[in-house]
Amino acid sequence: MPQGDKSSYTDKQKRQAKHIEQGYEKKGVSKEEAKRRAWATENKISGGGKKH
Repeated sequence: MPQGDKSSYTDKQKRQAKHIEQGYEKKGVSKEEAKRRAWATENKISGGGKKH
């Protein structure tokens, strides 16, 4: 799996990351930086990819 591939995440994890990203954008963070921070935050919360 290439770096940055989000296919191993659940729909819930993707929704949460999108919501986090929107929150960063409201605070004035650039789109690219908001996306990077959102996925870092989601990985911290969930431990990354799908969990069984």
